[in-house]
Amino acid sequence: MSLKYIQVTAPSAHAEALRSTLADRDSIVDLRLSGIEDGERTLHLVAGPQDRQTLLDDIQGHFGPGTDWRMIVLPVEASVPQPEEPEEVRARLAWAATVQTREELYTTIEKGASLDTNYLLLVALSTIVAAIGMSEDNIAVVIGAMVIAPLLGPNLALILATALGDRDLIRRALTTGTAGVALAIAFSFALGLVMPLNLAAAELLARTDVSLSAVALALASGAAAALSATTGLSSTLVGVMVAVALLPPAATIGLMLAAGDVGRASGAALLLCANVICVNLSGQLVFLLRNVRPRTWLEKRAARQSVRLGLLVWAAGLLALAAFFVLRDAAT
Repeated sequence: MSLKYIQVTAPSAHAEALRSTLADRDSIVDLRLSGIEDGERTLHLVAGPQDRQTLLDDIQGHFGPGTDWRMIVLPVEASVPQPEEPEEVRARLAWAATVQTREELYTTIEKGASLDTNYLLLVALSTIVAAIGMSEDNIAVVIGAMVIAPLLGPNLALILATALGDRDLIRRALTTGTAGVALAIAFSFALGLVMPLNLAAAELLARTDVSLSAVALALASGAAAALSATTGLSSTLVGVMVAVALLPPAATIGLMLAAGDVGRASGAALLLCANVICVNLSGQLVFLLRNVRPRTWLEKRAARQSVRLGLLVWAAGLLALAAFFVLRDAAT
């Protein structure tokens, strides 16, 4: 059973009232109230995965504006003895919408929108490795570049920010993602000017046009990213998938521009746009199906507007690409 330790520190009267409110919750494995210090008491809870988001929402809703309180949520590595888990609860959890709560998702994903030196350095280094690997048709080197590319962070942050209607996080995620792609194009362009690279390599040419398989890869990457986040699974391999969809096309744009091949650079740019659209569209759909949304009514209303606009923008982009493919094939 996935357990979480929840600590709530609040004024004594609020803490005692909250303890009484939560006493009969089935999801709470252990509930204790510690002594008074500076007029405050601390409530210690160990909670199972069932209805954990509702539990956290109810705790937050217990405190009105102006109340000085704090909640901390930590994972439980082990519990002895293990709490009993009835069969009907286990069956219900198997179909649960999400394991990670909104608060855990935000804490984990929000960091990916940070535009800092480490992010820029990793983008630059992974671009150099990817550009050389593609020009030499060395798939192992290209995969190595995908491992260190940090492009999952801003895209996943954008998907979550859209689901929650968080405008500030949307702005930061867009800024970080755009800066990463622009830096990848700039570094690959500079590399193409100073190094003799084989621009006829199959790995490079494969990124100069949009194919159905590339669209399917991007859709799967976005869905896997959102799914791994909501289930609490490792996002390392998913990050590689997203980087495969985004970094090689960006590096190809720069290399082809440096060689003066605007046609192939345009094809790579189209592939990059298609991949960005598909990653965000599928990821947003997964968060929508997994019921990732804000807590309060006003926040939910803002989030609904954000989700609708996001789905409209990405779906319109995908339809525009589909129309382009149809017209292009008809012309040829």
